[in-house]
Amino acid sequence: MDNCISCLIVVILSLLSTFANAEFHYHEFIVQETSVTRLCRTKNIITVNGQFPGPTLTVRNGDTLFVTVVNRARYNVTIHWHGIRQMRTPWADGPEYVTQCPIRPGGFYTYRFTIENQEGTLWWHAHSKWLRATVYGALVILPKQGSNFPFSLPQKDFPVLLGEWWNRDIIVVQRQAQFTGAAPNNSDAYTINGQPGDLYRCSTQGTVKYLVNPGESVLLRVINAALNQQLFFSVANHMLTVVGIDATYNKPFTTNVIMVGPGQTTNVILTANQSPGRYYMAARAYATVRNGQFDNTTTTAILEYTNVNSGANSRPLLPQLPAFNDTATATAFANQLRSIPSNNRVPNQIDENLFFTVGLGLVNCTPGPRCQGPNNTRFAASMNNISFVFPRRTSLLQAYYQNIPGIYTLDFPPVPPVQFDYTGNVSRGLWQPRFGTKLYKLKFGSNVQIVLQDTAIFSTEDHPIHLHGYHFWVVGQGFGNFNPQTDSANFNLIDPPVRNTIDVPVGGWAVIRFVADNPGVWLFHCHIDSHLAWGLGMAFIVENGIGEKQTMEPPPPDLPQC
Repeated sequence: MDNCISCLIVVILSLLSTFANAEFHYHEFIVQETSVTRLCRTKNIITVNGQFPGPTLTVRNGDTLFVTVVNRARYNVTIHWHGIRQMRTPWADGPEYVTQCPIRPGGFYTYRFTIENQEGTLWWHAHSKWLRATVYGALVILPKQGSNFPFSLPQKDFPVLLGEWWNRDIIVVQRQAQFTGAAPNNSDAYTINGQPGDLYRCSTQGTVKYLVNPGESVLLRVINAALNQQLFFSVANHMLTVVGIDATYNKPFTTNVIMVGPGQTTNVILTANQSPGRYYMAARAYATVRNGQFDNTTTTAILEYTNVNSGANSRPLLPQLPAFNDTATATAFANQLRSIPSNNRVPNQIDENLFFTVGLGLVNCTPGPRCQGPNNTRFAASMNNISFVFPRRTSLLQAYYQNIPGIYTLDFPPVPPVQFDYTGNVSRGLWQPRFGTKLYKLKFGSNVQIVLQDTAIFSTEDHPIHLHGYHFWVVGQGFGNFNPQTDSANFNLIDPPVRNTIDVPVGGWAVIRFVADNPGVWLFHCHIDSHLAWGLGMAFIVENGIGEKQTMEPPPPDLPQC
């Protein structure tokens, strides 16, 4: 390992001249097994630096990061910097077999990237197998020195990472689901900053507490790091002023509850203006699959006012969270999101008009232990009826950069191969997708619109869809089948929210737009990990433009090999 670190220092020093005029941060992430106790059980989990969640990285807009990941665990691993645009540095994006081969046990790799014109809250997580169940942490991006937030500076600033906890080894849970073809086992708890909270067995002592003084304003950076579940979040007796989503600012509005999909972040300001006491902050599932099983528990942390004498040890007040199927509340929250207009205008002229169906499907197979899905089938998932297959010989980015044949094809369909009543009764002949590693190529600078249409093949469902390497404008959302004539007329092209992960409404649609100004290979997928494992994803190739500023950088010397 000493030789490995020595080589690494040489590599970093050789690159520092490139960033001589920028602030840079060096971090070392040791991926390792760590013994933790939750829900009355002690088990080993995979962590970074022995921490669960992993370390919070705090940087400024314009800073450059060097993060060396040393893999001392028994599984391959990669790290994804969720929401970082990775301008011209796709080699640092992190999804396994997309932009890199995984870091093998005993190996290491340094992720090198610069924060460009992004502020707010993002996060990092493993992007290999289901290791992100425990391998994740916050990434806080402050304004540049001399710049300010577009709101009054809060007195306190806390990350609130929402997660899921399994008593069983998460890789065993994943392997069982892959073997049987059935849905994976539900989690045993939700967590806030790694702790389940008072409402679970053996969890009171570890419950997270946030201490505030009366009258203080507090910035809560809420991150949904859960593997498979959208979550409602609220704080008893306190209103939340939403000021940012996915590392972009929005026009502030006040609500008593937010809905955060897996992968999404939401910054809220809370004012400690209630009677001094103890108040629960809590999260529970927003679950939309018809008759689907889900973890119907509630995680809590405690907002505690300082100098509370009477009743300091009393039970905190619990917020009234929405019902698990309260789509009206989730929709009302989403409809209030409006961006702060900037010079970054929404494109009006569209060069690529794409229409992607998203949803689950079923694969017919011979009844037996590997066909334990509904009616002796296996679950699958797809976009435009293509169930995405990850390569194994090399990564997609390496295959593209080095012109390696036989890894992927460029025939991902821009529209559904068959048009049907997407949210109605779907013919059984349309249930089974085709499998393939199909990509779609975009010219540099092209203006792209994608209609994301939920389907009812197995069940309609809210799908959080994440685009790597980009953020995008959400110009429209609705229910039922998208109608280009009537729905397009109601697009918001003035102040649409800007996101990197969009929850496509259950039984509905969302329309996003972006400018293809970042060359590379970029994964586009559902951030419910069980859905990605079933194939709910695809990838874009964005070609180089003209000149150095429009051309992706060459691969770094320590890029892992397959």
